Amino acid sequence: MDDWRPTAGRHALEVRAELMRRTRAFFDARGLLEVETPMLSAAAPTDPNIPSVAAGDRWLQTSPEFPMKRLLAAGVGDCWQLCRVFRAGEAGRLHNPEFTLLEWYRVGWDDAALMDEVETLVNEVLAGFRALEPGERVTYAQAFHRATGVAHVAADAERCAAIARDCNLAAPPDLTLAQWHDLILGAVAMPKLGCDGLCFITDFPAEQAALARLRGMPPVAARFELVVDGMEIANGYHELCDPVEQARRFHADNAARATAGLPTLPQDARLLAALEHGLPDCAGVALGFDRLVMLALGADHIQDAIAFPADRA
Repeated sequence: MDDWRPTAGRHALEVRAELMRRTRAFFDARGLLEVETPMLSAAAPTDPNIPSVAAGDRWLQTSPEFPMKRLLAAGVGDCWQLCRVFRAGEAGRLHNPEFTLLEWYRVGWDDAALMDEVETLVNEVLAGFRALEPGERVTYAQAFHRATGVAHVAADAERCAAIARDCNLAAPPDLTLAQWHDLILGAVAMPKLGCDGLCFITDFPAEQAALARLRGMPPVAARFELVVDGMEIANGYHELCDPVEQARRFHADNAARATAGLPTLPQDARLLAALEHGLPDCAGVALGFDRLVMLALGADHIQDAIAFPADRA
């Protein structure tokens, strides 16, 4: 038996440690407070696309977002953390059920300002390991059309199924239209983006707002994703601050979970209470740190960027 050995060698672990040092220096230089929040929570994300890991009567965090927003509502101000998070069943070339997430929040910023800082961080942390072209910004609609030749607003389920067949893409049965669009973007459009540098996908459809606020008419989500080498690196929002709308989205998520045969999950009452108290206008982003290490190493598999993936834990 040889699976006691780490999958990442000494050099990879040294690079990982260096990227952690650079990340901490980046935020220290900008005066952000480093915080820690619990891994265990009484509530779990209701988003049907985020599979949580149960731990007794608690849930392992899929992201520190909810407790960090509680800190923001309490007046902590700009803050960041590098932490371990968990998602059930996510394993493969780009996924491990336990992974490292870099998350930070900027008070008074919107998603456009935060994209600028994300680009600066990635370039500074990867300096000497990977040179990237300046960031391109494309809307969700542009990325969808560029990859498929079809406007996403005109892509009904039948058209999406045809696109999937043409791309030899296996699709689960009974997808909603929003799920079809998300599948096409992730599996068809995204692999063609960020091949020479950073590509930010902006203005997501309103039904994919997640925890972002809406803007414009017709409304789009104030949300972005960062793609490099066809790989999603980060997901950011101009954060939703409205407790009534947040509760409505929790209810809608659980209704969608029930329709899909998934268990409904408890809403985070403490987050809603924090929003009632008042979340300051802010933008936040979650960045997959293991994938950042992959970019520094030129690695094709996440196991090359972490010491022990799930099958060796």
